[in-house]
Amino acid sequence: MSDEREDREPESDEDDLEEESLEGAGHAGASFFAGLTLGALLGVGAALLLAPARGEVTRRRIRKRLHDLRDEASDRIDDVRDAAERQVRRQRRRLRRHSPTR
Repeated sequence: MSDEREDREPESDEDDLEEESLEGAGHAGASFFAGLTLGALLGVGAALLLAPARGEVTRRRIRKRLHDLRDEASDRIDDVRDAAERQVRRQRRRLRRHSPTR
């Protein structure tokens, strides 16, 4: 039996690698194309979701957002003005209480 092993040519590592790469090539190619297809579908979906709206719709959205920002800024300015006026009144009362009478 040992003579039979010696009579056969030893299989080379190159032959093994070539067989494995040929067997795996079909699977790797299918995986690549499946990944490519999935990526393309995800890209199309993202493009549809993120695509800009028509010009008219976009301008309307910008106008509304600017209007909202202007209102918000006006409200904050009013709040700051009210707080400043309250502080001025407090300080005036404090000065009157602590100032010498004439």
